[in-house]
Amino acid sequence: MSNDLTIQRTAEAVESPLLINSILEAGVRNAPNQEIVYADQRRMTYREMGERVARLASALQQQGVKPGDTVAVMDWDTHRYLEAFFAVPMMGAVLHTVNVRLSPEQILYTINHAEDDVILVNREFLPVLDQIKDRIETVKTYILLDDEGGDTDTAIDLAGEYEALVAQASAQFDFPELDENTRATTFYTTGTTGLPKGVYFSHRQLVLHTFAGRAALTGTGHGRFNQNDVYMPITPMFHVHAWGVPFVATLLGVKQVYPGRYVPETLLKLLITEKVTFSHCVPTIIQMLLQSEAVKNIDLSGWKVIIGGSALPKPLAKGALERGIDIYSGYGMSETCPLISLALLTPELEQADLETQADYRTRTGRPVPMVQWRIVDGDMNDVPHDGKSQGELVLRAPWLTQGYLKDESNSQELWRGGWMHTGDIGVIDADGWLKITDRIKDVIKTGGEWVSSLDLESLILQHDAVRECAVVGVPDEKWGERPVALVVKGAEVEAQAIIDMVADYAEKGVISRYGIPDRVVFVEELPRTSVGKLDKKKMRAELV
Repeated sequence: MSNDLTIQRTAEAVESPLLINSILEAGVRNAPNQEIVYADQRRMTYREMGERVARLASALQQQGVKPGDTVAVMDWDTHRYLEAFFAVPMMGAVLHTVNVRLSPEQILYTINHAEDDVILVNREFLPVLDQIKDRIETVKTYILLDDEGGDTDTAIDLAGEYEALVAQASAQFDFPELDENTRATTFYTTGTTGLPKGVYFSHRQLVLHTFAGRAALTGTGHGRFNQNDVYMPITPMFHVHAWGVPFVATLLGVKQVYPGRYVPETLLKLLITEKVTFSHCVPTIIQMLLQSEAVKNIDLSGWKVIIGGSALPKPLAKGALERGIDIYSGYGMSETCPLISLALLTPELEQADLETQADYRTRTGRPVPMVQWRIVDGDMNDVPHDGKSQGELVLRAPWLTQGYLKDESNSQELWRGGWMHTGDIGVIDADGWLKITDRIKDVIKTGGEWVSSLDLESLILQHDAVRECAVVGVPDEKWGERPVALVVKGAEVEAQAIIDMVADYAEKGVISRYGIPDRVVFVEELPRTSVGKLDKKKMRAELV
């Protein structure tokens, strides 16, 4: 008897590879007349998008792009970006989604490190390329992305304008039958330490991530994403493929609305006129929306919004729920493609009161299909799932980046022990709900205890006069570190009133007395990274 446990294949049997072509084909086949909208600039059907994807591939081929080349995109959220999501990987090239919010020097580093061959660049970002063009090492071709028309004031030698090149190109393109492990995309993390690190994903990983997203999000119950929804991302397409949701939306064949640059008036107009029902964004977007005079008389009920990038504060969640927004947390990171968990309520929790719902909706949630996770101590031993025992979250899933691009040392550190290390501290309760309590680097170590900066922030945000808050640890000779709160005021308040409120919580046992901040510093705004996350490294540097 053979010990070979693999399946036997008939001579002419074919094992179809998992390629993102199949995602596009499903949308075009099942919803050919469904709309895709780019702000007030363009409306097209899925059938037309399928043709335009082929034309884009033809146009890129005419510009010399071949399998294995890297095509970068510098654009806002547009129909062009969606077309590039498919055309570039489907022709065997690698799509580099450039973070346009980085500094020119950081953008230069990512372009050179990724070894980009072609850049599709929005007119708005030509001045950035003009600054660095003499130091760009590998780019041979620049293609203009333009909504305005007219002359361009640039020293960049442009090969042509996107729409003109697409219109002139053939609608017939013979996409190659690729190996499913072919690299499809790459982009760069925006951590607050060191140079940006490149992560990368294969066709197989993107397909499996898309199907896991569909399995987790579709169906009955609150917060679900189905074929009758209207989708508008409010997370940049350069940031982890807009959380991968455009792929899920295309697979489902839903109406998609792309807002271009995030201008509040444009977002609000599209939300109303296009009847948007499903979005995802960072907490500050919802906060700005709820505080806007323009939306006070607008019905937001039925709008489903996943919050990620930063923790969803409970007061913000309650405010959104009171306006009828179906809000809940999602969790992931650049290295995870990104979807790992969602805070979707059980049918029983959907019937709970506002306070209980807000508590669960603001947790990190439960894992989506095919994700394995553990909370471990420093020796990689599992800690109890009791909702109290803290440890680092480590992961396995079919779509996690297999390393950092051309960075063996950090890759080994990321995957030490055969599990991806998130750098996040959390707890899991008996029902399997995860709550991230802090980043390892942001935990405040004081008086021999670990104090969660996120827990402190959540408490301080309950004060009516606090609009935004961030807590960091600063060095202290006696205690090691002490917490300091940076607060953006929503109304007049004294620093001592905030400290006293936290002290009251400490008296009640809600938080350790070591967590009472030594100082409250009022600021006009909180420093953030290019993708909207709190920049606590910068805060600590400014306070020391």
